Amino acid sequence: MLRWALVILLALVLISWAQPLLQRLGLGRLPGDFRFKLFGREWYLPVASTLVLSFVVSLLMKVF
Repeated sequence: MLRWALVILLALVLISWAQPLLQRLGLGRLPGDFRFKLFGREWYLPVASTLVLSFVVSLLMKVF
């Protein structure tokens, strides 16, 4: 259980670090990505970007 928590924490840190690069590539502005304001804070749900990145990673894993 602790190992999975560490993996998730590291993945979140890497994603937040790579977010500006991914936005320059066009990810984060796809039609299935949702941005909204609630309780004075901006929330972001990258549904379409997550699917695209998952597809690319799975293709890379099958190739290599």
